[in-house]
Amino acid sequence: MFTGIIREVGTVEDVERTGDGARIRVRTGVAEELRGGDSVSVNGVCLTTAVAGDGSFSADVMNQTLSVTTLGELESGSHVNLEPALRAGDPLGGHLVQGHVDAPGRVTSTAEDGFARRMGIALPEELRRYVADRGSVAIDGVSLTVASLTPEGLEVSLIPETLERTTLGELEEGSDVNVEVDVLARYAERLMQGLNDEN
Repeated sequence: MFTGIIREVGTVEDVERTGDGARIRVRTGVAEELRGGDSVSVNGVCLTTAVAGDGSFSADVMNQTLSVTTLGELESGSHVNLEPALRAGDPLGGHLVQGHVDAPGRVTSTAEDGFARRMGIALPEELRRYVADRGSVAIDGVSLTVASLTPEGLEVSLIPETLERTTLGELEEGSDVNVEVDVLARYAERLMQGLNDEN
């Protein structure tokens, strides 16, 4: 479990691809906190640390994950948002993020809005019902508030701190992003289905 508060932006040092999947190695100070078997969010995707030490960590990414997230686009030099797993007693500064990406979205617009930047993101149609105005959403692992709903998805408003401390400041129109909707919306839908089935 994660909070969507990014600890650090890391740099991909290497991506080893085979027919079985890929192993990525990321240089980051966060590696000093990780041990083999620990969970870490990489651009919003929960991965298991295989090896950590000397300022970097490696994780294996299976083909399924490569096909349904943007991790398949990573290459040496790519920047990634990193967050170690939430520990008991840690502050919950964002919202509950599982690291289970629902689908990629696509940046459709960016516009400066005072000191903030508005960003439009198109979502697959089946995800849009889980998004609420002023609700929570994770974009590339970053906990954000939905600024408004649009016919094709949503808009978020990014403050300078977010633009500086995450990879979201690097995004431009056409960029693909990992999207995880608020898990509470999914549970609410499931509960309502149960009630409807009983009637």
